[in-house]
Amino acid sequence: MSPGGRAEIHHEHRDVNGGWLRPSVFGAMDGLVSNFALIAGVAGGTASTRVIVLAGVAGLAAGAFSMAGGEYVSVASQRELALAEIDVERNELERHPEAEQEELAKFYEGRGVDPVVAAEVARQISMDPVKALEAHASAELGVTLEDLPSPRIAALSSFLFFSVGALLPLLPYLLGVTSLVTSAVLSCLALFGAGALVSRVTARSWWYSGLRQLLVGVVAAGLTFTLGNLLGGS
Repeated sequence: MSPGGRAEIHHEHRDVNGGWLRPSVFGAMDGLVSNFALIAGVAGGTASTRVIVLAGVAGLAAGAFSMAGGEYVSVASQRELALAEIDVERNELERHPEAEQEELAKFYEGRGVDPVVAAEVARQISMDPVKALEAHASAELGVTLEDLPSPRIAALSSFLFFSVGALLPLLPYLLGVTSLVTSAVLSCLALFGAGALVSRVTARSWWYSGLRQLLVGVVAAGLTFTLGNLLGGS
């Protein structure tokens, strides 16, 4: 207990929603894995540095625009659905306030609150239309009114971070290094680092997450290299 008689909080929780982890770290990992695999596949089929660079640049551009477009549509649809359901809840609160208040009380009862206390909490919340809507949206829809995702920000984040990830395996070739080994080493280090970063919001250790992501990237690149080598040889 603190000197003022209030209990002190001795722990912090990880961000279970991921915050900006999804469009940033995951976007970068998508770009890294896909372009690393693409470059490896092309390098397995041809020794032409120009062709490899062209494929890498095309993969970066196509993937970044595709990710941005897909993320925009996905988040916009999610937001529109949430707003539509919130409007339904707003109309119900205006038309049937007593029934909605009782529904909110039942929700708190279901969470273990004493029925009398739950009814009083629901009554007090329902006195403010804005707070009532927020409570119902959180309880029934699992959304927070002021924290709905932005399609534009999600699209821009996906575009930028995918581009950064996709650029890494291509970078050695752009700097004049013509060996796939250099690109592979840089990509593997980045894969492990990105995986380790993900561990900050998971219960896994940094080395486990890093090795897992590294394994995924290496397997993808190895398979595409083998396929490119077979097709190039034939």
